[in-house]
Amino acid sequence: MDENQIARIIVDAAYQIHRILGPGLLETVYEKILAYEIIKRQLNIEVQSPISLIYADMTFDECFRADMIVEKRLSLS
Repeated sequence: MDENQIARIIVDAAYQIHRILGPGLLETVYEKILAYEIIKRQLNIEVQSPISLIYADMTFDECFRADMIVEKRLSLS
């Protein structure tokens, strides 16, 4: 499955969630529901994944967190 196919699945899931729940909930609620919907569609995800940064000879562990990484290819933040 390529990145475009994965992105279509994610956008469809997000659209369905928005259609059912609408706006106004906390981001954490949408994140949990989107994770559920992505898993239900049989994609692998990592939630709140730490991302390291390397600059020159320095490494910064857990420089930031990606909200979700889907299929080890797409980052949702």
